[in-house]
Amino acid sequence: MTHTLKIGLVSISDRASSGVYQDAGLPALQDWFQHALASPWESVTRLIPDEQPLIEATLIELVDREKCHLVLTTGGTGPALRDVTPEATLAVAHKVLPGFGEQMRTVSLRYVPTAILSRQVGVVRGQCLILNLPGQPKAIKETLDGVFAAVPYCIDLIGGPYVETNPDVITAFRPKSAQRQK
Repeated sequence: MTHTLKIGLVSISDRASSGVYQDAGLPALQDWFQHALASPWESVTRLIPDEQPLIEATLIELVDREKCHLVLTTGGTGPALRDVTPEATLAVAHKVLPGFGEQMRTVSLRYVPTAILSRQVGVVRGQCLILNLPGQPKAIKETLDGVFAAVPYCIDLIGGPYVETNPDVITAFRPKSAQRQK
């Protein structure tokens, strides 16, 4: 088993993917992980439009072929007609983890009342955790700060590498029986 965490990062935006404006989601995700992770990691990035078949195919590619342990999407989780990220994520899921969506909305509600419009989900496909994040860099950071403590243990449970975090940014929570001695 590899000890390097492989993370798929997918920014879902019609306008950014067509060049109307610069994508801000992928840089925000990369920046957060550079500060938060103490373990070795690498990322595979994709910038795609809000098209459900393409989102599904991208998630399947990142999990099944690229062998990512964690995939994060940004964008496409609201109520607009083109927002289909949760539907695509659920379509490729093997297990749904409702607590992630509940907690992500709870975190976001501390900052904006429109968080109740979010339809973010967390799922497992094979040995990969997939989480839908909001699209704005500030909201991406707030959401990751609020839920990532549970992610390393989830990755342990589904057969991924042991992930350590930078405690100055986020402290991974594991039961005592699942903690490794340093």
